[in-house]
Amino acid sequence: MHAWKKIDAGLFDTATVFSKFGIPLAIAAASFTIVVEIVVSVSLLLGLRMVVPAGLMIFVMAGAIWFVHGQNGLFMENSGWALVGTIICALAAFMVAGAGRFRLDTVLSRQAERRMEQTQTIPRQTISV
Repeated sequence: MHAWKKIDAGLFDTATVFSKFGIPLAIAAASFTIVVEIVVSVSLLLGLRMVVPAGLMIFVMAGAIWFVHGQNGLFMENSGWALVGTIICALAAFMVAGAGRFRLDTVLSRQAERRMEQTQTIPRQTISV
């Protein structure tokens, strides 16, 4: 949802907001954040390759705490960092435990294993000359 809001506002408006929060290289940071939020959203929905996207999103969330929410305390009523901290914990859990049994990674790896088994069971014929 946050990524879509940033896309809807546009890169330069998002960068302006980032700049007001004191985030350095605001255009680069806004671009990076938008791409990471989209990739992580798709990865979470599909359960696909969770370690790297979750790690990148933890980096983005740590920046949100550092530049935006950290000075507001813990609680949400003051725009504190409680929600962002919870998101970081959930992402860390995905990094450690994976996305679960029904993730797309599992389906794809099972299909690849079946193909490997099928190709290995084909008898090879030796042709002598």
